[in-house]
Amino acid sequence: MPEFPEPPALDGHGPARIISMVNQKGGVGKTTSVINLGAALAELGRRVLLVDFDPQGALSAGLGVPSNELDVTVYNLLMDRSHDVRDVIQETDTDNLDVLPANIDLSAAEVQLVNEVAREMALARVLRPITDEYDVILIDCQPSLGLLTVNALAASHGVIIPLVAEYFPLRGVALLKETIEKVQDRINPRLDIDGILITMFDPRTLHAREVSQRVIEAFPDLVLHTTINRTVKFPDASVAAEPITSFASSTKGAESYRQLARELIARGAAA
Repeated sequence: MPEFPEPPALDGHGPARIISMVNQKGGVGKTTSVINLGAALAELGRRVLLVDFDPQGALSAGLGVPSNELDVTVYNLLMDRSHDVRDVIQETDTDNLDVLPANIDLSAAEVQLVNEVAREMALARVLRPITDEYDVILIDCQPSLGLLTVNALAASHGVIIPLVAEYFPLRGVALLKETIEKVQDRINPRLDIDGILITMFDPRTLHAREVSQRVIEAFPDLVLHTTINRTVKFPDASVAAEPITSFASSTKGAESYRQLARELIARGAAA
């Protein structure tokens, strides 16, 4: 695996590159990757906003934000233009890392947005006023290809597809690519796939190594060099409501996400 250099410091902040973490299959490490990639980018001096766009609110909980107790979340911003997004954003305990929280209310948005004009552009409208204040905005999408995910893709410059090195998740990538291409054609021509991120990889198993090789053969230009290996430290960090970069700073898991942050910057996929 190539070593990616420490990027130079930024002179200023913004405009942000918006990246969605998308896979219609659950349990592939989307939320873990958004939190830890965000924290690794923040360590590099980037101002990062994490957008919780899953009604389960796992991203918010994983950063210690009690989103179920909040009266105003990303749902209210989508449905009501009178709210200011800056009032809803929460600071985290990690420098340079903020979160736009969600809770179960967001599940109603899918139904309510259907009758709205430009329904696919609701999240892009919410993020527009703050784009210049951040270097990277990472969106944690729900495991579905419904209207919320289409909103995330319509607002984004890039997509990262986290993928467990197992057979069934691999089958879904072609369907996901099709959805991304439709959004590119019809709504957001600037959208790019920044890469496929292999997560929860166990190098000791032949199956994982074989599937990983098949992914590389099928998508040779898309698979990121950085691989995230399976470790008990990730669920431990989630329970502690901390990124692994602070919870277990010197572990291989933390270093993997730092490497991913450097790789995305080197590829021009992050500021």
